[in-house]
Amino acid sequence: MKPLEVIVLGGGFAGLSCAKALTDPRFHVTLVDRWNHHLFQPLLYQVASAGLSTTEIAQPLRAILSEHKNVTTLMDQVTRIDLEAKQVHMKEHVLPYDYLVIALGAKTGFFGHNEWEPYTIGLKSLDDAMRIRREVLLAFEKAESANTPAETEKLLTMVVVGGGPTGVEMAGSLVELARVVLKHDFRRIDPTQAHVHLIEAGPKLLPMFPGDLPDYTATRLTSMGVQVHLNCPVKEVGPGFVVAGDQRIQANIIIWAAGVEASEVTRTLAGIPLDRGGRIQVKPDLSLPGYPEVFAAGDLVSLTDKNGVRVPGVSPAAIQMGQHIAKNIQEYPLGQIRPDYAYWDKGSMATIGRKAAVASFAGMQVKGFLAWLMWLFVHLIFLVGMKNRASVFIHWTWSYFTWKRGARIILGKSED
Repeated sequence: MKPLEVIVLGGGFAGLSCAKALTDPRFHVTLVDRWNHHLFQPLLYQVASAGLSTTEIAQPLRAILSEHKNVTTLMDQVTRIDLEAKQVHMKEHVLPYDYLVIALGAKTGFFGHNEWEPYTIGLKSLDDAMRIRREVLLAFEKAESANTPAETEKLLTMVVVGGGPTGVEMAGSLVELARVVLKHDFRRIDPTQAHVHLIEAGPKLLPMFPGDLPDYTATRLTSMGVQVHLNCPVKEVGPGFVVAGDQRIQANIIIWAAGVEASEVTRTLAGIPLDRGGRIQVKPDLSLPGYPEVFAAGDLVSLTDKNGVRVPGVSPAAIQMGQHIAKNIQEYPLGQIRPDYAYWDKGSMATIGRKAAVASFAGMQVKGFLAWLMWLFVHLIFLVGMKNRASVFIHWTWSYFTWKRGARIILGKSED
């Protein structure tokens, strides 16, 4: 009997975990992604700040799935989905399906102000991370040959918008790069005089963390040299400046870590309810309303689970969703009642800088050096591939004892 066709869109945490779990030979799986690699997004900021190289946080999808003989990988970009015809339209292919899993992830969102996008850099892909690294390192090179103190100051001013984990980790890593790693590398400028601003619209950083962890984070970043701005919603972004609250900050680099929205492909799903960010409002079993053969998972899902928990857009949730969908496809044929998805909250972590992090799990709150060690261990475990784990561990160990970062080569052209 011919296997049923399962198309999985997206090779991120949700799509990859689903494809790997679909081991039943009754199903042929086609994984589609516009990139040829799986990316470990939690460590993107370390690539952006010259701590790690791209190959240490990414691995080819074909290599990961090489032992899964019922899985075919296609590198292509999805343009639209025809739910009635059961077809996925891509730039190079049109594929029919029996089951469809939409796990295309999210992109940088600007809260309706898309006119700000040309003046900022997001942090969602390896291209974004490499662009940030290039622009940051070029800023110091240009400052070394600047003609005036004002020009130097603007070149060495960086703004990170968004006080969530990505923004906190990016700001902490940038200030350590400037004030410690590059401290002795220049002769005409003092890298320690670089300014890193972290802007948050709300009253505290890491608002999803409980207790005093947000206050600890703000205090620690401030002591490192980050200028933290709370209760400062962004009002305007233009070429070389940000207006936040009542402040206008002249900046050479503006990194946007403030919001995300679902892939634009979700808006091609005729009749499917979406939230304001384009996320699919799925049924409790993660299927689309009216289409039990179509599922969605990961960052583009809007769901409150059966226990009343709002499912966050984090990698553990995406992995769990992918595995749950695979189980439903393999064990519950169409027409049968499927179990609803329930999110298992394994906790939250964010690193602030060298020997400092915050963690919340199982009702406990941990901060400082112990939380930092926990953060290192968890991220090494979740990295795909033993080679990547070993390489990252060696780099982290070397950086810890030497305060050096090895990925400081400038590649490509400046954006100006």
